[in-house]
Amino acid sequence: MFFPPSRTYGAVLLLLGCLVTPGVARTFFQQEEVFQKLFPDAAVERVTHYLTPEQEQEIEKRSGSKLRASIIYAYRLIQNGELLETAYFDQHRVRTLPETLMVGVSPEGQITRVVVMAFNEPLDYMPRDRWYAQFVGKRLEKEFRLKRQIDGVTGATLTARSTTEAGRRVLAIHEVLLQESAP
Repeated sequence: MFFPPSRTYGAVLLLLGCLVTPGVARTFFQQEEVFQKLFPDAAVERVTHYLTPEQEQEIEKRSGSKLRASIIYAYRLIQNGELLETAYFDQHRVRTLPETLMVGVSPEGQITRVVVMAFNEPLDYMPRDRWYAQFVGKRLEKEFRLKRQIDGVTGATLTARSTTEAGRRVLAIHEVLLQESAP
């Protein structure tokens, strides 16, 4: 449920932390809600991409993980004619149940934020916000892996692994889509 460092969201996160009961699955945000909280003055433009088999293979090669869908929805957040970031929603299994993350990517191809939208495993397996903060600024590089640039989490190894894979997958999707749209 990490937002970029900001005092504005501290009270929201504290309130949400008080409402969370250990061991209970939660949906924390809906798409519209998270966009409104993070970018109240930005326009949200949803772009649908239909991946070719070649694009799918390239994304899987770059990310090192299996792609779960061949239709990708990218949410471009635009303010005053400027692209602030592109958000992607990645749903994946952690242990036996799904988690949904929103991963923001800057125009320069760096992760800007990871927001936990829904976490259906017991909440004991969900890392703290400061753990998600280490994803900010990461690019799709060889070292962007668990136990290299990303620290593990005792008691939440599967969550750490699936979150890192999601970050790599989103960055690979972003790179391949940008490469395809380049003149």
